[in-house]
Amino acid sequence: MTTLPTDPSTEAPLALAGALDEPVRRPKKRRPLGTASWYATALFICAVMVVPLLWMIAIGLKSRTAVFEVPPKLLPHEFHWGNFIKGPQAIHFPRLLLNSTIITALSVLGGVMTAMMAGYALARLRFPGRKMWFYLFVGSMLLPGVVGLIPLFQLYKSIGWYDTWLPLIVPAFFGGNPLFIFLARQYFLAIPYSIDEAAKIDGAGHFRIFTSVMLPLTKPAWITMAILAFQASWNDFLNPLVYLYSSDKWPLSVGMASFISPFAGQTPDWSYYMATNLLYMLPPLILFFAAQRYFIQGLGSLGSTTQK
Repeated sequence: MTTLPTDPSTEAPLALAGALDEPVRRPKKRRPLGTASWYATALFICAVMVVPLLWMIAIGLKSRTAVFEVPPKLLPHEFHWGNFIKGPQAIHFPRLLLNSTIITALSVLGGVMTAMMAGYALARLRFPGRKMWFYLFVGSMLLPGVVGLIPLFQLYKSIGWYDTWLPLIVPAFFGGNPLFIFLARQYFLAIPYSIDEAAKIDGAGHFRIFTSVMLPLTKPAWITMAILAFQASWNDFLNPLVYLYSSDKWPLSVGMASFISPFAGQTPDWSYYMATNLLYMLPPLILFFAAQRYFIQGLGSLGSTTQK
């Protein structure tokens, strides 16, 4: 049976006619009212977040008497840049900054390292009770931190850790944050197991796979943990207040609180306080803006894998 040759000149019009018969999908036009409402909502949220910061900057640049002007003015008549020098000097800012840096750096190192190791074990290794340990870690997130404050205080005091930095640093090296373990496990589950098998064929063990293969692949995860751990340790006020008695060991969070009312009945110098508070806020802001891309990627991995 032979097939008759077709004329190309007749196929093109037929194809064009078939294409014309299909419904044309036109892009949806945005309603002007809906777009304006979205922009108005976004501007309102930005104003709620930015106006307090601008007010802090304005107070930090005012004199002590200009702070209480009625009606209040956003821009001061004179800019007192000396507040950013005299304010930190009033609370010995360099010493407190050094204390906060040491405590925060060690806490971040311990918290991220142990969370990544625990997450790797829960996601890539097979051992009895693996799911039970994971459920315990996740369930512990439901407990508020103040529940164990008194028992931990008695424990640390009995072993001689009171008025030292050890209660603020050592718990981070034993998986102190269950959220980090959950985040690490979720990220490790998203990596194919064929990568582990290829590394094992080359003779790599679990430690080599973890350090040379998994850590570079999970960079957004541990950078996200580092940002969250830095913010938590840098802004922690309750634990240093409970465990530290000597003022020379205080971090900046406790030092800033002592700035407000050093003596009963004394009016705080709000211009010095706001100027120093702006300097206190700079390190977390710089860290976040420098690594915000990895921060978004790391948080996005929380729901990217299924529970296995």
